[in-house]
Amino acid sequence: MKKIILIPDSFKGTMSSETVCRIMSGVLQAHFPDAELVSIPVADGGEGSVDCFLCALGGKKKYVQVHGVFGEPMQSCYGVLPGGKTAVVELAACAGLPLAKDRLNPGKATTYGVGELLLAAAEDGVEQIILGLGGSATNDGGCGAAAAAGVVFRNKDGRSFVPTGDTLAEIDRIDCSGLNPLLRKLSITAMCDVDSPPFGETGAAYIFAPQKGADREAVIRLDQGLRHLCKKIAEELGTDVSGLPGGGAAGGAGAGMHAFFHAQLKPGIETILDLTNFDFCLTGTDLVLTGEGQIDGQSLRGKVVAGVARRAAKQQIPVVAVVGSIADGAEEIYEQGVTAMFSINTKAMDFSQSRWESEKNLKITMENLSRLLSAGFQHTGRTAKGKER
Repeated sequence: MKKIILIPDSFKGTMSSETVCRIMSGVLQAHFPDAELVSIPVADGGEGSVDCFLCALGGKKKYVQVHGVFGEPMQSCYGVLPGGKTAVVELAACAGLPLAKDRLNPGKATTYGVGELLLAAAEDGVEQIILGLGGSATNDGGCGAAAAAGVVFRNKDGRSFVPTGDTLAEIDRIDCSGLNPLLRKLSITAMCDVDSPPFGETGAAYIFAPQKGADREAVIRLDQGLRHLCKKIAEELGTDVSGLPGGGAAGGAGAGMHAFFHAQLKPGIETILDLTNFDFCLTGTDLVLTGEGQIDGQSLRGKVVAGVARRAAKQQIPVVAVVGSIADGAEEIYEQGVTAMFSINTKAMDFSQSRWESEKNLKITMENLSRLLSAGFQHTGRTAKGKER
């Protein structure tokens, strides 16, 4: 084995992608000491995206004071990649679910700080911003970010306000003339790990708001708010985002980023694979190892494992997915180019317990996988020598 690429997602709630790469690399190095090991830790747009980009490509963090998920002052950051022309911003860095802690309330949460991060990056002189939309605590359709950047929202009385999930239905007029000119000049790519539309039974509120603390009544209210926002965007801005794939990402922020900032919505893994020149990196590769916390039917929709497998399949390179758990529907991933998948869970145990053993279990799984791979290569070598005779 001459070259192995390690390109896992994080295992949510247990291990960062950098940690997964470190453990995989350590075990493989012991079994294949002469192999070139290429680590590309990735994130699909959620928490950790900035760190993953900086780890894979280099660059530096910039720290800035912004408003948090409920408007409180906080220090956040964004990344600037080598050359200074591209910035990476995480919505989760100031509007993420972990920041809400025990105050989960998507009706009150705001993306205002995200707009402040975008402005700070634009003032840094970048020409492109990559915005990760995963892991939000919000359901404001990106209106908070737009307001921070200069977009004005008015109610029927003509009063300007910053809409949140609970007040989207109060929007009567939208004025984008005050959008900061620096943001008009640059390109924004919004990384989505879902293809959900903004509203409806498969939209932001019905699918994701319950995870953010919304009860049934709140879900209905939030969905109606997003419907109203999309209607006003069509009337005021002439842009139809009602069925936009990925528009439901981050509580409808996908739709808002497209409408207010003209952002291009793109699966997060595709953005990462392009920036890291993954297709070129595959040259001479014998095996690709990827993974995520749980592999299931959702893994086919813009997630890391499927995105990696599709690229590797074009060059006929085998892909092994090492994951936390394997759920119903996961077998469909084989059709995307995954050769095999292995769960790191060594015994039946609830996640609340198994999460604390994740690193140990990953090491055990990698040890067994490495032994299997080593035995396979040794057998292949003996067979080849036998044929020569």
